[in-house]
Amino acid sequence: MRQWAMRVAKAVEVERDRGAGFLFLPVLLALGAAVYWSLPVEPAFWTILGVTVVSVILFAATQDGSMTRLVVAVVLVLALGVLAGKIETWRAGTPMLGSEISTMLTGRVAAIERQASGRVRLTIDVAGTVRPTLRHAPARVRLSARAIPADLAPGDGVAGYARLFPPSGPARPHGYDFAFESYMAGIGATGFFLSNPEKTALAEQPDWRARLSARVGRMREAISARIMERIGGAEGAIAAALIAGTRAGIPEEVNEDLRKTGLAHVLSISGLHMALVAGTVMLTLRFLFALAPGFASRRPVKKYAAVAALLAASYYLVVCGAAVAAQRSYIMIAVMLVALLFDRAAVTMRNLAIAALIVVAIAPHEVVGPSFQMSFAATAALIAAYGAWSERRLRLGRRSAWRRDRPVLQPVLGKGLAYAGGIAATSLIAGTATALYGVWHFHRASPLGLVANLLAMPVVSLVVMPFAVLAGVLMPFGLDGWALDLMGWGIGIMMAIARWLAERTPFDAVGAIPPSAVLVLTLALVLATVLTTWLRALALPLAALGIALVATRDLPDLFVAEDGRLIALRLQNGDLAVNRPRPSEFVTGIWKGAAMAGAVVKPVAEAGVTAANAHDRAEVALRVTRLRPDAPFACAADSCLARHASGAVVAFLGEGVPIAGYCARAMLVVVDDATVRSPCTDDGDALVLTKRDLARGGSAELHFVGGAAPAIVLRRAIAEPFRPWHAHRRFSREARGLAPYKREQAARGGRDASAPPETDREKAPARQPQ
Repeated sequence: MRQWAMRVAKAVEVERDRGAGFLFLPVLLALGAAVYWSLPVEPAFWTILGVTVVSVILFAATQDGSMTRLVVAVVLVLALGVLAGKIETWRAGTPMLGSEISTMLTGRVAAIERQASGRVRLTIDVAGTVRPTLRHAPARVRLSARAIPADLAPGDGVAGYARLFPPSGPARPHGYDFAFESYMAGIGATGFFLSNPEKTALAEQPDWRARLSARVGRMREAISARIMERIGGAEGAIAAALIAGTRAGIPEEVNEDLRKTGLAHVLSISGLHMALVAGTVMLTLRFLFALAPGFASRRPVKKYAAVAALLAASYYLVVCGAAVAAQRSYIMIAVMLVALLFDRAAVTMRNLAIAALIVVAIAPHEVVGPSFQMSFAATAALIAAYGAWSERRLRLGRRSAWRRDRPVLQPVLGKGLAYAGGIAATSLIAGTATALYGVWHFHRASPLGLVANLLAMPVVSLVVMPFAVLAGVLMPFGLDGWALDLMGWGIGIMMAIARWLAERTPFDAVGAIPPSAVLVLTLALVLATVLTTWLRALALPLAALGIALVATRDLPDLFVAEDGRLIALRLQNGDLAVNRPRPSEFVTGIWKGAAMAGAVVKPVAEAGVTAANAHDRAEVALRVTRLRPDAPFACAADSCLARHASGAVVAFLGEGVPIAGYCARAMLVVVDDATVRSPCTDDGDALVLTKRDLARGGSAELHFVGGAAPAIVLRRAIAEPFRPWHAHRRFSREARGLAPYKREQAARGGRDASAPPETDREKAPARQPQ
């Protein structure tokens, strides 16, 4: 036992000497930020600040190297992560629309995205609203339109009658939260123009930031238009996404092929693209410098090339729109290029840790998003794996006996195999590291992702991105046509690979996994990548525990949408039965992935049921007895019934349908009505979810547990009291238990019949109280 303790102490000392403590700083800072975002209630600023200050004092007072100081340091970094999240929430302070409304909106165009469907999506900084005038209008909205004026460009004024909607919550608990992302992006409402908007002049002149943003937006528009003019089609849309960051024009079927085959990462401006842009510029300049050996031998040409690569990456960041993911990737590549300027190794775990610290400090909300998690997981895994491989090569000798005995084959066969093996190893390592977060966020996996990346990434790395860089250099001179043609040719090859493999992918939906499994597997990944001694083996039992937690998961049995109109029941054969003949494909797609479901089964009409007595207790009892387990929803008289395999009966009732007859016959009743209150108060009565409940608590997920008499485990997407990005929900008519707004009701009440509910409702303040 004593020997084991000595071995552990020695390994810990080695890890400390190698700088493992610094590498854990961004991990703890990110964990603190993640804790803040996941709290059920908004913590007080002074509480967080107090914990931070006390931790600083204790850290300064404790002895250097003691266990007490280590614990205090951990608490301090965690508190700083929580504080960073709190400050970002305060800094965002996005005014969010509380309830859907139609209004005449005037604003300044911040961005234009042309979608594959032919519609146009505008991001607009709101200047004013009339008919009605919104007392607390959102500062920025994102609206779609059938068409816009041909000469409309970023920076121009625009006006039109629009239907606005508050940002929605997650489609399921632990799902992607659109309201959270909108709050952090400054988007207070989404919607569409009821008629084509018109260009208009605005009295207020934009500030320098708006003018600079408009100039960049116009440049991106011109670049995208030039690319689409030369390449066109889906290839042109992908080329525009890779160069200008405009992804809206990519057809959905192409997106789906890339998702199924694990190639969707090619479309998002990430570390891969920044590295390829910077690497192309740097290698090209190094080659040109090599043509002048006298100059290259006297000057630090490597540093010159690094500076040029940094400038190229900076320009690319501006051209692609400087989205948060692109900013994060730019920071990573910038840290590595700056390291070269100081004669340091570029690709190291320390540089990755510095980049992570900067990213978490600037945008702590990124730590709970898939882009941050997948990017840093892949990069850390690659650095750790290739670092371990390099150390092994040094121990065994740089050249193997095979290479010494066959020097003639080495230049051709050896390097070719090494390149192919490098791509395969990179795809395998990065794919394994990121698979966890792909499953957690999207409930999807790419079984043929390794094959797809092995076939497509050489084309992307050697053809698509280098010619994209060349096209960007030549475009101001009008000489970019041939480079764009070759880029489009490479994209066509990538699309063909994705299409062929997508048709042969056996599955992609893998179901939801528990948060505990994600935490344990993430800890295993951190230990495996940060530690360098035998302590790295501690990741193995953690990985086994995480996999066991995934294996013991309980897939959801029922989903309820936050609008109270759509529910879905998982059948034993793996299909998903829904209560509406035309359900939302987007929402059901998320539910299918979470439940690992197959087809969506539409409801069937229930024969022999009339509206006159459909909801009487006796008729409801008769309808329930006719239900077969694992059958589609049977619908009649604005109500739908289904029976789960456990025997639990689920009922959906439309607006105005009486509930009492279903209390004793169903286990769950979902009511598309915000004005009703549940009459099911006796023990054993049904659980009732009204439209008001869902408007406040968001979407719901249910599990039926037990045998002959199953019980319900209910999970809600949103908890109360509301966090700032959900506080707007309390102001909707549904959340306040009011009926939908109707013009004739307003007219009878003496109000202007054209005024939507915004004018008579309580509205959230521009900055929510904390």
